[in-house]
Amino acid sequence: MNPEEVLREIERQVQVCKRCDLHYSRKHGVAGEGPVNAAIMFIGEGPGFHENEQGRPFVGAAGKFLDELLAQIGLKRSEVFIGNVVKCRPPGNRDPKPEELEACDIYLERQIQAINPKVIVTLGRYSMAKFLPHAKISAVHGRAMRVKDRLVVPMYHPAAALHQPSLRPVVERDFAQLPELIAKAEDAPEYQVEPLEEKSDPKQLTLF
Repeated sequence: MNPEEVLREIERQVQVCKRCDLHYSRKHGVAGEGPVNAAIMFIGEGPGFHENEQGRPFVGAAGKFLDELLAQIGLKRSEVFIGNVVKCRPPGNRDPKPEELEACDIYLERQIQAINPKVIVTLGRYSMAKFLPHAKISAVHGRAMRVKDRLVVPMYHPAAALHQPSLRPVVERDFAQLPELIAKAEDAPEYQVEPLEEKSDPKQLTLF
C-alpha cells in the first residue's frame, strides 16, 4: 500500500477498534488528519468531548488555540498532520492508561512511517513520553532533540496553557522558535536516556 492508502486503512480500523476498553465509550474514533506529505506532525494525548463528537482532532478550545499558534508561525492546520497517542476519548478526559497507550501505538507508529515527517512536535507529557520516556516536560519543552534519527520537539499541551495562564507565554514562545529549530535540525543533540532532574512539573491538562 502507498502512504495514502495506509492512512485511510488506519482511519477505518480506528473506527471499529476493540484493542482496549476505550471503545466502550467511543462515539467516533479520532485517527488524526493532515496531508500524507506533512513535514510537521503534531501528536497530542487523546480526544476530548468535541473530538469524540466530530471524529476530528483538536476541535475544542485547545484546538482553536493550536490554530492560533500555527498561524503565528505562518502555518495552517491543513499543512500539518495532527493526531494523538490514543485514538478514542478516555472517559471524563482522564489520563490515558498504559495499556491504552500500548494498544494504540500500532496505529501511531504506522502513521509516522507513512508520513515520515521532518519533525514531530509532542503536545503534553504522554505524547512526549513515547519519545523521551525519562524527561520532565518542564525541563525540555521547546528544545529540539534527535530520537532515532527523528527531530522531536516536546511542548506543553495547549489545554495546559488555557488552564494555567502562566504557561501561555511559554507555549507561545516555544511555538515561535519552531521554524528556527527545524532549520537547525542537524545541530539538535541526541536524546540521552538518563532521567532529567527538575524541581517542578506543572500538571498537564487535557480537558478539550
